[in-house]
Amino acid sequence: MRDFVCPHCGQQLAFENSVCLNCGNAIGFDLAARDFAVLGEGGTTVLEPARKMCANLHVAACNWLVPVDGEPLCRSCSLTRTRPADGDPALPAFAEAEAAKRRLVVELVELSLPINDRTADPEKGLTFDLLSSEHENVITGHDSGVITLDLAEGDDVHREQLRISMDEPYRTLLGHFRHETGHYFFFVLAETGPARQEFEKLFGDPDLDYQEALDRHYSQGAPEGWEDNYVSSYATMHPAEDWAETFAHYLHIRDTIDTAAAFGFAPAGAAATQPLAGDVGFDRMIALWLPLAWSLNMLNRSMGHKDLYPFVLPPTVLDKMRLVHKLVAASNTPAEVNATV
Repeated sequence: MRDFVCPHCGQQLAFENSVCLNCGNAIGFDLAARDFAVLGEGGTTVLEPARKMCANLHVAACNWLVPVDGEPLCRSCSLTRTRPADGDPALPAFAEAEAAKRRLVVELVELSLPINDRTADPEKGLTFDLLSSEHENVITGHDSGVITLDLAEGDDVHREQLRISMDEPYRTLLGHFRHETGHYFFFVLAETGPARQEFEKLFGDPDLDYQEALDRHYSQGAPEGWEDNYVSSYATMHPAEDWAETFAHYLHIRDTIDTAAAFGFAPAGAAATQPLAGDVGFDRMIALWLPLAWSLNMLNRSMGHKDLYPFVLPPTVLDKMRLVHKLVAASNTPAEVNATV
């Protein structure tokens, strides 16, 4: 994520800001420009083309801009198919989930990954159902482009209880979005052709019985020595989960390096907006990541917290991540296409 400043006064901004706390101007995030713009008295941007705030400004704390004469919802909000009704107690959790999803969408656009929604692909396009298990049975997961997220994950206590019960090093909303989106991008990037052959060589057969693998994982646990070949114990369950976990970690790494570069903690050329294609680019990314992750973990320990990135990346995992890197680079969808509602 970049380091943003107010276009009017130069005050530093957080990605979630809708008002500059220094000059008081209303501001909005323009996905196409990946930057903020100031809104005038009429609630539209001063510069052309005129834009206004997303219709979800109040219900989801969305600070993104949309064309004045276009759709009312921004690119991120328009991907949500189902949400809590107005007045539902789960709305604050919905807003928190949407904030995490906006970070995901920005990264997908930065990496030029294709975002084909339900309008472009009615059967397998990407869409989100954000529901709360407080009212119904909700299972976080992916099915044919539909990503379901249990909004109860926004509650720190609930999420921590699940993290411990499932023996996960960490568990976050953004991590869920990255993981489940990884399932979607398997079908986009690796389901057919030469990519499928490369996938099976590294990850295994994605068509193995999933329920059988799930039952085995929760009855027997991860196999002994799993740390040598998988990024997490959950990745051992099934080739599809191995891919999704590896894809999510790839996004973790790219975005964190990007943010570190924006704030001077990594070389400026390390940012995700800079070319990092091919094996040389991947090797450079990992060379930047390993010392950065170590320093972040040491900083967390200095604050009395657990490691920020409690994972090890053995050679086999790096080979898998290298394939993700290769397929992401090959997708190459123009950013302006992804940024359009």
